[in-house]
Amino acid sequence: MSKQQFNLIVFDWDGTLMDSTSAIVKSLQDSAADLGLPTPDKKKAAHVIGLGLREALETVLPDVSPEYYPKLIERYRTHFLKNSVSLSLFDGVREMLDDLKNQDYFLAVATGKSRAGLNRAIDEVGLQGYFDASRTADETHSKPHPAMLLELTEQLGEPMKRTVMIGDTTHDLLMANNAGASGIAVQYGAHSPKELQLMHPMYSADTVEELHRWLNENA
Repeated sequence: MSKQQFNLIVFDWDGTLMDSTSAIVKSLQDSAADLGLPTPDKKKAAHVIGLGLREALETVLPDVSPEYYPKLIERYRTHFLKNSVSLSLFDGVREMLDDLKNQDYFLAVATGKSRAGLNRAIDEVGLQGYFDASRTADETHSKPHPAMLLELTEQLGEPMKRTVMIGDTTHDLLMANNAGASGIAVQYGAHSPKELQLMHPMYSADTVEELHRWLNENA
């Protein structure tokens, strides 16, 4: 593949840039336990990572009365703030972003987090100013709806064919497929390599270092 086939590189946040999968799973489980609801196992809880919080709770606890979801959201946010105190970026993420920024790519984030949650996470790891744009699940449709990518490409004036979405879940890759963007999978996050391959990504990376190398050679 030729160099410079992309102008806009869009990253998922949790499980792609930040090592937060286990904290999200535990927060979902603790929230259900607080309200005496069935506790989802690790696989089920991990599968909904990447969706907006309401959509994630409705998916992982589908038989719960709707009146419980606002309470679950409140409990989740409380637990995640506690469980995320020591979270950090995956090794190599900052160096990768520095390199891509120096090469004048547009960088963006499309995440299932809330705007407040994303801003807090960016501040905590010192990535202010790295991203040219971002979209969160409380601002537009949740993944895998294509809205986040449609809005980001419109805002930055880039065609979808020059845009790549990088994520650790099938929700990320299906959003890319739905939008007509390219998709790259990372296999160190929430979803298994087998699940990710079903979305037909153009590439799958085992580590951040491998992702960084591939982008330098192919993006």
